[in-house]
Amino acid sequence: MITRFSEAKLPTPHGEFRVVVYRTGEVAGLGGTALGTGPEEHVAMVMGDVTGGGVLARVHSSCFTGEVLGSLRCDCRAQLDAALARIGAEGRGVVVYLVQEGRGIGLGNKVAAYHLQDNGADTVDANVQLGFDVDMRSYDLAAGILRDLGVSSVRLMTNNPQKIAGLEAVGMPVTPQSHWVGESAHSESYLATKKSKLGHLG
Repeated sequence: MITRFSEAKLPTPHGEFRVVVYRTGEVAGLGGTALGTGPEEHVAMVMGDVTGGGVLARVHSSCFTGEVLGSLRCDCRAQLDAALARIGAEGRGVVVYLVQEGRGIGLGNKVAAYHLQDNGADTVDANVQLGFDVDMRSYDLAAGILRDLGVSSVRLMTNNPQKIAGLEAVGMPVTPQSHWVGESAHSESYLATKKSKLGHLG
């Protein structure tokens, strides 16, 4: 389902990583599901030798609105920065960055969900009102990327029990690591809903 396509050094404020691009499908391109059924590109940010077990890791879903546009509706950018900082401090680890915007519904639908939230729906109800499951993401590709990098088990930076279960279901042993980065006035209700309806840990 995945092919390691290219890699290079990538200096960052948290140290030098190796950026590895993986492709799915037959041609290069961009998709939105991270299911590996179409032409998509996903990324691993690797520091140090990550072969073996107990690797500090984060499986992170793309968030264009938060990471590129600076939206305060979520904590995605802060979570990504915190993960890279923790890996930089430890000197060994990997962030698997999957193209699965809006819990897997894509950017356009995610913004449509924002509109519903502006009119009173919460982040879970908005996805359902648009006709989607609460969370459309898959973690099969993440496990495949980790295995390709030689990772046999992870200390996973996450508050999401579904992410833990998803990786374990496809044979990647997980030791959870709390990854709470705080909230703002704009993200408070969003994060509260993730705790109350999705079981996220605080």
